[in-house]
Amino acid sequence: MTNFWRFLFSLLVVFPLTFATQFLPASPTLIAQNIASDAFNLGVVQMQQGNYEEAIVYFNQAIQQQEKIVAAYSDRCLAYLYLQDYHQAIADCTQAINSAPHHVEAYLNRGLAHYRQGNYTSAIDDDDQAIAHKPHDFRAYYNRGVAHNALGDHISAITDFNLALTQIPQLPYVFLADIYNDRGLAHFQLHNLAAAIHDFDLAIRFNANDYRAYFNLGCVCGRNGDNTGAVSNFSEVIRLDPSNAQAYLNRGIARYNLGYHQRAIADLNKASEYFEHQNQKVAYEKTIDLLKRWQQQIQLAVQVA
Repeated sequence: MTNFWRFLFSLLVVFPLTFATQFLPASPTLIAQNIASDAFNLGVVQMQQGNYEEAIVYFNQAIQQQEKIVAAYSDRCLAYLYLQDYHQAIADCTQAINSAPHHVEAYLNRGLAHYRQGNYTSAIDDDDQAIAHKPHDFRAYYNRGVAHNALGDHISAITDFNLALTQIPQLPYVFLADIYNDRGLAHFQLHNLAAAIHDFDLAIRFNANDYRAYFNLGCVCGRNGDNTGAVSNFSEVIRLDPSNAQAYLNRGIARYNLGYHQRAIADLNKASEYFEHQNQKVAYEKTIDLLKRWQQQIQLAVQVA
């Protein structure tokens, strides 16, 4: 049996916009306050529309007019996060924290920047600070759990995900799906397969369009030798995310194990096409190598027959 399963770890971390201007005690002119407030609010609008570079321009204006607007630093950090400029994001959040040590959003955003850089311990430190200042904020527990998962401390991750689930009784369903999906991954790493399947099923119940949960279920099925279940789940991934190369690859492997060789080859051809288009060179080369081995095996079987 060919094994090429890969788990898709969720990296979606909730980070909020700051919707109200937060001034530190100062004595600027009223005109400067109004200009800063208008620029900040325009920056928030641009953030909501996904125009992150434009948002930064407005936040710059707000900071220039009144540099102690903590929210402007915090939300500019968020814009830099979206643009993957993590160094600048950390600098902005640090500025916000230095000015307002209790600013929870800045700790959350800086923690995410550290996480994206692979500095998981620093991310956990920031999440700890967020929890210290706001003990009932589910986002900090969830983010800390994701960082613990990345460090391989899956027991601590499960504890944090459980805390996140208990902090707010009326969590939006999409957040619940994320938490269950990540808790399922932690359970899988601890070889608690029944618990992992249960969590992935819950993730799908709360968000039927979450392709990640279907992907992870497919991987668990493959690991358990349930190739039919794997095909079914990876097919759902492809329905929801048609260019998911890894789903085509894994479905192809499951189909090959079931003896559906031509369908398997068709899936791997699709996978190689998407891997190449997405510039995933290593995955592309491995997929091509696997295709060649299969074709050789099929030809040999025909000759023997």
